[in-house]
Amino acid sequence: MRFSERYGYKPVRDIIQKESIDDHLRNGIWSVFHLCLWSKISHHPSIYSYTKNSNLNNLINKYWFNFFKKPNDTIPLRSHESITIIRNLFFKFEWHTIYSFIEETLENYPTQYCEKKEKFIEQINQILERENSAYRIINDEIIPITSEQEIESIENAINNTNPYSGVQQHLNQALKLMSDRQNPDYRNSIKESISAIEALVMQLLEDNSITLGKAIPKLRSKYNLHPTLMESLNKLYGYSSDEDGVRHGSPNSSTVTYIDAKFMLVACTNFINYLIEKTK
Repeated sequence: MRFSERYGYKPVRDIIQKESIDDHLRNGIWSVFHLCLWSKISHHPSIYSYTKNSNLNNLINKYWFNFFKKPNDTIPLRSHESITIIRNLFFKFEWHTIYSFIEETLENYPTQYCEKKEKFIEQINQILERENSAYRIINDEIIPITSEQEIESIENAINNTNPYSGVQQHLNQALKLMSDRQNPDYRNSIKESISAIEALVMQLLEDNSITLGKAIPKLRSKYNLHPTLMESLNKLYGYSSDEDGVRHGSPNSSTVTYIDAKFMLVACTNFINYLIEKTK
Protein backbone atom coordinates (compact mmCIF):
# COMPACT_ATOMS: atom_id res chain seq x y z
CA MET A 1 0.00 0.00 0.00
CA ARG A 2 1.39 3.37 -1.05
CA PHE A 3 2.00 6.42 1.19
CA SER A 4 -1.10 8.25 -0.05
CA GLU A 5 -3.33 5.31 0.87
CA ARG A 6 -1.68 4.63 4.24
CA TYR A 7 -2.16 8.16 5.48
CA GLY A 8 -5.55 8.89 3.98
CA TYR A 9 -4.49 11.16 1.13
CA LYS A 10 -6.00 8.96 -1.56
CA PRO A 11 -9.78 9.46 -2.00
CA VAL A 12 -11.92 6.72 -0.48
CA ARG A 13 -13.67 6.05 -3.78
CA ASP A 14 -10.26 5.43 -5.38
CA ILE A 15 -9.44 2.85 -2.71
CA ILE A 16 -12.89 1.23 -2.91
CA GLN A 17 -13.36 1.04 -6.67
CA LYS A 18 -17.00 1.99 -7.21
CA GLU A 19 -17.03 3.82 -10.54
CA SER A 20 -13.56 3.05 -11.73
CA ILE A 21 -11.20 0.21 -12.52
CA ASP A 22 -7.49 0.76 -12.03
CA ASP A 23 -4.73 -1.04 -13.94
CA HIS A 24 -4.23 -3.67 -11.23
CA LEU A 25 -7.90 -4.67 -11.32
CA ARG A 26 -8.09 -4.60 -15.12
CA ASN A 27 -4.91 -6.70 -15.43
CA GLY A 28 -6.17 -9.20 -12.86
CA ILE A 29 -9.50 -9.67 -14.64
CA TRP A 30 -7.76 -10.18 -17.98
CA SER A 31 -5.39 -12.71 -16.41
CA VAL A 32 -8.36 -14.79 -15.24
CA PHE A 33 -9.78 -14.70 -18.78
CA HIS A 34 -6.41 -15.84 -20.09
CA LEU A 35 -6.04 -18.68 -17.59
CA CYS A 36 -9.61 -19.96 -17.85
CA LEU A 37 -10.39 -19.32 -21.53
CA TRP A 38 -7.75 -18.05 -23.94
CA SER A 39 -5.02 -20.46 -22.85
CA LYS A 40 -7.52 -23.35 -23.06
CA ILE A 41 -8.52 -22.81 -26.67
CA SER A 42 -8.82 -26.05 -28.59
CA HIS A 43 -9.62 -26.84 -32.24
CA HIS A 44 -11.24 -29.62 -34.14
CA PRO A 45 -8.74 -31.64 -36.18
CA SER A 46 -7.39 -29.23 -38.76
CA ILE A 47 -4.06 -28.04 -39.99
CA TYR A 48 -5.23 -24.50 -39.28
CA SER A 49 -6.28 -22.96 -35.97
CA TYR A 50 -9.45 -21.43 -37.32
CA THR A 51 -11.81 -19.52 -35.00
CA LYS A 52 -14.81 -21.40 -36.38
CA ASN A 53 -13.20 -24.73 -35.47
CA SER A 54 -12.47 -23.78 -31.87
CA ASN A 55 -14.26 -24.48 -28.61
CA LEU A 56 -14.56 -20.69 -28.20
CA ASN A 57 -16.34 -20.16 -31.52
CA ASN A 58 -19.78 -19.55 -29.99
CA LEU A 59 -18.41 -17.19 -27.35
CA ILE A 60 -16.43 -15.16 -29.89
CA ASN A 61 -19.45 -14.97 -32.20
CA LYS A 62 -21.58 -13.70 -29.32
CA TYR A 63 -18.96 -11.03 -28.53
CA TRP A 64 -19.05 -9.79 -32.10
CA PHE A 65 -22.83 -9.89 -32.51
CA ASN A 66 -24.10 -8.90 -29.05
CA PHE A 67 -21.27 -6.95 -27.50
CA PHE A 68 -19.06 -5.34 -30.13
CA LYS A 69 -22.06 -4.97 -32.49
CA LYS A 70 -19.84 -5.80 -35.45
CA PRO A 71 -20.73 -7.98 -38.45
CA ASN A 72 -19.82 -11.59 -37.78
CA ASP A 73 -18.08 -11.84 -41.12
CA THR A 74 -15.40 -9.53 -39.72
CA ILE A 75 -14.31 -12.18 -37.21
CA PRO A 76 -10.71 -13.09 -38.12
CA LEU A 77 -10.09 -16.46 -39.64
CA ARG A 78 -7.39 -17.41 -37.12
CA SER A 79 -8.22 -17.82 -33.43
CA HIS A 80 -5.17 -15.99 -32.14
CA GLU A 81 -6.12 -12.95 -34.24
CA SER A 82 -9.63 -12.93 -32.75
CA ILE A 83 -8.22 -13.02 -29.23
CA THR A 84 -5.78 -10.21 -30.06
CA ILE A 85 -8.68 -7.99 -31.17
CA ILE A 86 -10.62 -8.85 -28.00
CA ARG A 87 -7.57 -8.02 -25.90
CA ASN A 88 -7.00 -4.65 -27.60
CA LEU A 89 -10.64 -3.69 -27.07
CA PHE A 90 -10.68 -4.93 -23.46
CA PHE A 91 -7.80 -2.65 -22.46
CA LYS A 92 -9.68 0.34 -23.91
CA PHE A 93 -13.04 -0.42 -22.27
CA GLU A 94 -14.61 2.01 -19.81
CA TRP A 95 -14.87 0.57 -16.29
CA HIS A 96 -18.56 -0.32 -16.64
CA THR A 97 -18.00 -1.98 -20.02
CA ILE A 98 -15.61 -4.45 -18.42
CA TYR A 99 -18.32 -5.59 -16.04
CA SER A 100 -20.77 -5.92 -18.94
CA PHE A 101 -18.12 -7.93 -20.79
CA ILE A 102 -17.87 -10.32 -17.83
CA GLU A 103 -21.64 -10.78 -17.84
CA GLU A 104 -21.66 -11.45 -21.60
CA THR A 105 -18.99 -14.08 -21.02
CA LEU A 106 -20.95 -15.74 -18.23
CA GLU A 107 -24.07 -15.89 -20.39
CA ASN A 108 -22.20 -17.67 -23.18
CA TYR A 109 -19.52 -19.48 -21.23
CA PRO A 110 -18.11 -22.47 -23.17
CA THR A 111 -18.69 -25.93 -21.76
CA GLN A 112 -15.84 -27.78 -23.46
CA TYR A 113 -12.15 -27.93 -22.61
CA CYS A 114 -12.07 -24.66 -20.63
CA GLU A 115 -11.92 -24.23 -16.88
CA LYS A 116 -15.33 -24.76 -15.34
CA LYS A 117 -17.57 -21.72 -15.11
CA GLU A 118 -17.64 -22.01 -11.31
CA LYS A 119 -13.85 -21.70 -11.18
CA PHE A 120 -13.92 -18.70 -13.53
CA ILE A 121 -16.45 -16.96 -11.25
CA GLU A 122 -14.47 -17.86 -8.14
CA GLN A 123 -11.25 -16.42 -9.57
CA ILE A 124 -12.89 -13.25 -10.86
CA ASN A 125 -14.45 -12.68 -7.43
CA GLN A 126 -11.06 -13.23 -5.79
CA ILE A 127 -9.57 -10.50 -7.99
CA LEU A 128 -12.50 -8.17 -7.30
CA GLU A 129 -12.03 -8.65 -3.56
CA ARG A 130 -8.23 -8.37 -3.68
CA GLU A 131 -8.38 -5.08 -5.59
CA ASN A 132 -11.24 -3.64 -3.49
CA SER A 133 -13.85 -3.54 -6.21
CA ALA A 134 -17.32 -2.54 -5.04
CA TYR A 135 -18.81 -5.42 -7.06
CA ARG A 136 -19.02 -9.22 -7.05
CA ILE A 137 -20.47 -11.89 -9.34
CA ILE A 138 -23.65 -13.26 -7.79
CA ASN A 139 -25.98 -15.53 -9.79
CA ASP A 140 -24.06 -14.76 -12.99
CA GLU A 141 -24.57 -11.01 -12.60
CA ILE A 142 -22.31 -8.20 -11.41
CA ILE A 143 -23.86 -6.96 -8.18
CA PRO A 144 -22.73 -3.93 -6.13
CA ILE A 145 -21.76 -4.84 -2.57
CA THR A 146 -20.81 -1.28 -1.62
CA SER A 147 -23.30 1.53 -2.22
CA GLU A 148 -22.60 5.16 -2.98
CA GLN A 149 -24.14 6.04 0.40
CA GLU A 150 -21.64 3.79 2.20
CA ILE A 151 -18.71 5.43 0.46
CA GLU A 152 -20.10 8.89 1.24
CA SER A 153 -20.47 7.94 4.90
CA ILE A 154 -16.78 7.03 5.10
CA GLU A 155 -15.74 10.17 3.20
CA ASN A 156 -17.89 12.45 5.36
CA ALA A 157 -16.59 10.94 8.59
CA ILE A 158 -12.96 11.42 7.53
CA ASN A 159 -13.70 15.02 6.54
CA ASN A 160 -15.82 15.74 9.63
CA THR A 161 -13.11 14.51 11.99
CA ASN A 162 -10.48 17.03 10.88
CA PRO A 163 -10.73 18.71 14.33
CA TYR A 164 -10.36 15.30 15.99
CA SER A 165 -6.95 14.03 14.91
CA GLY A 166 -7.08 10.84 16.95
CA VAL A 167 -10.46 9.89 15.49
CA GLN A 168 -9.33 10.53 11.95
CA GLN A 169 -6.20 8.47 12.54
CA HIS A 170 -8.28 5.46 13.65
CA LEU A 171 -10.56 5.79 10.61
CA ASN A 172 -7.65 5.99 8.20
CA GLN A 173 -6.07 2.96 9.84
CA ALA A 174 -9.35 1.00 9.65
CA LEU A 175 -9.64 1.80 5.95
CA LYS A 176 -5.99 0.93 5.35
CA LEU A 177 -6.20 -2.45 7.11
CA MET A 178 -9.44 -3.37 5.34
CA SER A 179 -8.27 -2.39 1.86
CA ASP A 180 -4.61 -3.47 1.98
CA ARG A 181 -4.26 -5.48 -1.23
CA GLN A 182 -1.24 -7.49 -0.11
CA ASN A 183 -2.10 -8.27 3.51
CA PRO A 184 -5.61 -7.23 4.62
CA ASP A 185 -6.25 -7.35 8.37
CA TYR A 186 -10.03 -7.36 8.84
CA ARG A 187 -9.99 -8.09 12.57
CA ASN A 188 -7.83 -5.10 13.41
CA SER A 189 -9.76 -2.96 10.94
CA ILE A 190 -12.87 -3.60 13.04
CA LYS A 191 -10.89 -2.73 16.15
CA GLU A 192 -9.80 0.58 14.62
CA SER A 193 -13.35 1.41 13.50
CA ILE A 194 -14.83 1.04 16.97
CA SER A 195 -11.78 2.79 18.47
CA ALA A 196 -12.57 5.80 16.29
CA ILE A 197 -15.95 6.16 18.00
CA GLU A 198 -14.34 5.64 21.40
CA ALA A 199 -11.77 8.37 20.67
CA LEU A 200 -14.53 10.78 19.62
CA VAL A 201 -16.59 10.04 22.73
CA MET A 202 -13.57 10.67 24.97
CA GLN A 203 -13.25 14.14 23.49
CA LEU A 204 -16.98 14.87 23.64
CA LEU A 205 -17.05 13.90 27.34
CA GLU A 206 -13.59 15.39 28.03
CA ASP A 207 -12.47 12.14 29.63
CA ASN A 208 -9.45 10.43 28.06
CA SER A 209 -9.72 7.30 30.22
CA ILE A 210 -13.39 6.37 29.75
CA THR A 211 -14.31 3.29 27.71
CA LEU A 212 -17.09 3.37 25.15
CA GLY A 213 -19.22 0.98 27.19
CA LYS A 214 -19.17 3.30 30.20
CA ALA A 215 -19.40 6.44 28.07
CA ILE A 216 -22.63 5.60 26.26
CA PRO A 217 -25.03 6.35 29.18
CA LYS A 218 -23.17 9.59 29.97
CA LEU A 219 -23.23 10.59 26.31
CA ARG A 220 -26.95 9.91 26.12
CA SER A 221 -27.64 11.98 29.23
CA LYS A 222 -25.38 14.91 28.37
CA TYR A 223 -26.65 15.38 24.81
CA ASN A 224 -30.18 13.98 25.17
CA LEU A 225 -29.58 11.30 22.56
CA HIS A 226 -32.22 8.74 21.63
CA PRO A 227 -31.98 5.68 23.91
CA THR A 228 -32.59 3.17 21.10
CA LEU A 229 -29.76 4.58 19.02
CA MET A 230 -27.46 4.52 22.02
CA GLU A 231 -28.44 0.91 22.72
CA SER A 232 -27.59 -0.02 19.13
CA LEU A 233 -24.19 1.63 19.58
CA ASN A 234 -23.72 -0.36 22.77
CA LYS A 235 -24.50 -3.59 20.89
CA LEU A 236 -22.07 -2.64 18.14
CA TYR A 237 -19.43 -2.17 20.82
CA GLY A 238 -20.42 -5.53 22.31
CA TYR A 239 -19.98 -7.20 18.94
CA SER A 240 -16.50 -5.79 18.54
CA SER A 241 -15.63 -7.06 22.02
CA ASP A 242 -17.07 -10.55 21.52
CA GLU A 243 -16.45 -11.40 17.85
CA ASP A 244 -13.40 -13.60 17.39
CA GLY A 245 -11.30 -11.70 19.89
CA VAL A 246 -11.35 -8.49 17.88
CA ARG A 247 -10.74 -6.17 20.81
CA HIS A 248 -8.63 -8.42 23.00
CA GLY A 249 -6.90 -10.78 20.60
CA SER A 250 -7.51 -14.44 19.96
CA PRO A 251 -5.18 -17.44 19.63
CA ASN A 252 -7.47 -18.87 16.97
CA SER A 253 -7.34 -17.99 13.31
CA SER A 254 -9.74 -15.17 12.50
CA THR A 255 -13.00 -15.82 10.69
CA VAL A 256 -13.67 -12.11 10.20
CA THR A 257 -14.14 -11.24 6.52
CA TYR A 258 -14.05 -8.18 4.28
CA ILE A 259 -17.84 -7.91 4.57
CA ASP A 260 -17.60 -7.82 8.38
CA ALA A 261 -14.89 -5.15 8.31
CA LYS A 262 -16.74 -3.05 5.74
CA PHE A 263 -19.99 -3.26 7.71
CA MET A 264 -18.24 -2.12 10.89
CA LEU A 265 -16.44 0.74 9.15
CA VAL A 266 -19.65 2.01 7.56
CA ALA A 267 -21.65 1.59 10.78
CA CYS A 268 -19.04 3.39 12.84
CA THR A 269 -18.70 6.26 10.36
CA ASN A 270 -22.48 6.65 10.41
CA PHE A 271 -22.39 6.94 14.19
CA ILE A 272 -19.47 9.36 14.06
CA ASN A 273 -21.28 11.61 11.58
CA TYR A 274 -24.41 11.43 13.74
CA LEU A 275 -22.61 12.24 16.99
CA ILE A 276 -20.70 15.16 15.51
CA GLU A 277 -23.92 16.70 14.16
CA LYS A 278 -25.95 16.08 17.32
CA THR A 279 -23.32 17.47 19.68
CA LYS A 280 -22.53 20.69 17.82
